[in-house]
Amino acid sequence: MPRRKPQRKNTRRSAPPDNSEGSLFGSALMRQESGPAGYADESFIVRTIPGARATKSYRCPGCDHDIRPGVAHLVTWPADYGGAEDRRHWHTGCWSGRSTRGLTRRWS
Repeated sequence: MPRRKPQRKNTRRSAPPDNSEGSLFGSALMRQESGPAGYADESFIVRTIPGARATKSYRCPGCDHDIRPGVAHLVTWPADYGGAEDRRHWHTGCWSGRSTRGLTRRWS
């Protein structure tokens, strides 16, 4: 039977990297990014929602498909004037490709 290497007892753990890009909002990390096509000159706040915290179904404005409960995704809103009614839930991949295509769904 193969032996494992003994673990060192004096190992130092490095401190987590200082992320100056984002700030903590509750227990979630927020960051600022440029908006989707058509809104690229605006700045948006982006917050990651892990799958364990995603409890409701939403519609992604990038692809117009459902984001089902339990699926990790992003919540975005305009940095300057965004409120609760301006938040949008995006698939992570749809937000990543936002500069190559426009919104498929618009709100009035």
